[in-house]
Amino acid sequence: MSSSPVDNSRTVAGTTLGDATAAVGRVGAPQHRAFLAVYSDAADSRTRMVALPDGVEVVFGRSRACAVHVDSERVSRHHARLVRRGGELMIEDLGSRNGTRVNGERIAEATALGSGDEIAIGPVTAVVGVTSGLERRHDIAEAAELDARLAAEADRGQRYQRSFALVMMQLQGSDEAIDEALDRLVARVRPMDTLAEYSPSEYAVLVPETDAATGMDAARELLRTAREQHLDSLQARAPVHVRAGLAVFPRHASQAGELLSRAQGALRRALAEDVDEPVVAAGEEPAPSDDELVIRDPQMQRVHALVRKVADTNITVLILGETGVGKEVVAEAVHRSGGRQQRPFVRLNCASIPGNLLESELFGHVKGAFTGADRQHTGYFEAASGGTLFLDEIGEMPAALQAKLLRVLEQRRITRVGDTREIAVDTRVVCATHRDLEDEVRQGRFREDLYFRISVFTVLVPPLRDRVSEIAPLAHWFARRAAREQGGAAPRLSDEALAVLEGHQWPGNVRELRNAVERACVLQEAGVILPEHLPERLRDARAPAGPGALAGANTSAASAADGPPAEVDVREYIATVERDAIVAALEECGGNQTHAARRLGMSRRSLIYKLEKYGLKKKPGQR
Repeated sequence: MSSSPVDNSRTVAGTTLGDATAAVGRVGAPQHRAFLAVYSDAADSRTRMVALPDGVEVVFGRSRACAVHVDSERVSRHHARLVRRGGELMIEDLGSRNGTRVNGERIAEATALGSGDEIAIGPVTAVVGVTSGLERRHDIAEAAELDARLAAEADRGQRYQRSFALVMMQLQGSDEAIDEALDRLVARVRPMDTLAEYSPSEYAVLVPETDAATGMDAARELLRTAREQHLDSLQARAPVHVRAGLAVFPRHASQAGELLSRAQGALRRALAEDVDEPVVAAGEEPAPSDDELVIRDPQMQRVHALVRKVADTNITVLILGETGVGKEVVAEAVHRSGGRQQRPFVRLNCASIPGNLLESELFGHVKGAFTGADRQHTGYFEAASGGTLFLDEIGEMPAALQAKLLRVLEQRRITRVGDTREIAVDTRVVCATHRDLEDEVRQGRFREDLYFRISVFTVLVPPLRDRVSEIAPLAHWFARRAAREQGGAAPRLSDEALAVLEGHQWPGNVRELRNAVERACVLQEAGVILPEHLPERLRDARAPAGPGALAGANTSAASAADGPPAEVDVREYIATVERDAIVAALEECGGNQTHAARRLGMSRRSLIYKLEKYGLKKKPGQR
C-alpha cells in the first residue's frame, strides 16, 4: 500500500516534522513499512507522516533540532525519544515535565510499541502504523489526492451552500482479509465518492451531497461492507477489525483541514472506546454535571432556583447574557433537571450556519426539495424529539425563518423543506442570545411576536465581573479539570494569583477565566500557580482591596467627586455610587428602565443585572 510522503521540516499548527529518512519495512518484516501518523489538537492541523526505518531515532520536543518539533509550552525541549532497532519499536520519556503517554498511560520507562499504539505528547498524538505488504492499488486514491479533493469539496460547499461527509476508518487484520475488505469497499462507494488510503491502516471516504443523518447511514453501510465475510474459500478468514469516525461539513467544521482533524479525532475516540458504531465528531464541550456546577453567587443561585422551577414544564425559555457567561450550561441544566433528561439534548448555533441552509437544518428536507437534495434529511427538531432543542444565538436568525419558527412553536408541527405534510414534534425549545432582543425588535431586526413567544420565561445570566465570589471556585475547578486531562495532580492557586484573578474585569467571562487558568497550569512549577503564570493583561489590572480594608462605607453619589474616604473598601464605594446613580436615573425617568439605561449609558439588560445585584428589582404588584 502507498502512504503519504515524509514531510521534511514543515510546520503545521505548531508542529514541525523533521526528516526521518526513507520508508522501510514492518517491525519484524523488512518488506513492510513502519510510520508515525502525527496529529495536532489545533483545528486547522493536518496529519503528517514520519517514516521509521531500522535504526532511526526520532526525538519529540520543543527544540527545533528535534525530528518532531512541537511548539507548545506543554512540551519540554527534548521530551521523548522513539527508537527502532530491528524488529522492535521503543519509546522513552526524557525526563519531561508533563510526561509521555502511550495508549493513555503515562510511561515511567522505555516501552515497546506496536501497530495502532497512540503516543500523546502535549497537544500532539502520534499513532504507530504499519503498511500492508500488498502492492499499491490503483483503484484507491492516495492521501494527496484526498487532500486535494477535500479542499475542492469544501470550496464547493462554501460557494454553493452544500453539505458533505468524511468517514475515517481503521482496518486491522491479515493482509488478505484487508485486501478483500477494500475490494468490497471499492465496489460499494458511488462514482462521486472518494476512497483513499490516508495513512497506514487508515482509510477515508469522502461522501459528497450528504448531511449528518445520511452521513451516519453511509458510515454504517461502509462498516457493514468492510466487515462482511464470504465463505467462498477453503478456509474462513479472521474478520477484519474496523472502527470509524464521522465528520460533516459544515456542521462540524467549515474548513477542509479542520474537518479532517474532526473526523480523525472521532476515529481515535472510536478506537479508544472500542465501539462498533461510527463515532460522530465532537461538538462543543459538554456542560459540567450537577455535582460539578460551581454555584456560589446569590445571583446564580437564584438563576438555578428558577431553572428548577421551570424544568418540568414545556415553557419555552430565553437565556440572556454576555458571550462566555455560560448560557449553554444553564440551558443544559434546564434539560437535565426535568423529565426530558433521558432524551436528546441537541444544540444548534444559529450564527454558525448560513441562512439559506438553516431552514433545512431545523426542519429537514425531502428528496428532490432542491438541487442536490438526493436524500431525505432529518432536521434538528426531529432529532431532538422528546428532548430539548437549544437554539443558541437566536438573535442571528434570518427574519424570513423567524416566522416559520414562530408557527412551529405555536403548533408543535413542522414541515420539511419541499414537503406539504406536517409532522408533529414533541420538542422543548430553549433559546439564548447575547443581544438585547427588545432593541432588536425596535430596530425591526427581530419579530416582536416571536420575541413574546420565546420570552415567556426569561433567565438572565450575570457576567463574571458581577459574581466575584465564583471566580476562585471556578478557577480551582478549571485547574482540577486541566490536571485530569494532563494526568497529574491539580496545582494550588496562590493567594496572590487569586487576588489577580478577582481583580480582573473578565470581558470574556467564564471562557476567558478557563483559558487563563489552563495556561497557568501548563506554566506552573512545583504545583503552585503564581501571578507570573497568568496572562500579562491580568497582572496589569489592579488587584482588589484585601481583607484588611474597612467595609461599610456609607458614601452617596453626591460626594463622588470628592473621591473615596481614606481607608475604605474601594469596591464598596464604587458600588454605592453606582447604586445611587441607578436609583436617581430611575426616579428621573419615572421608573422606565429603557430610558434609565439610555441615560446611564448601558444596555437595558445590564441595568436589569444591576437592579438584581443591588436588590432594587421590584416585586410583582409593587409600585
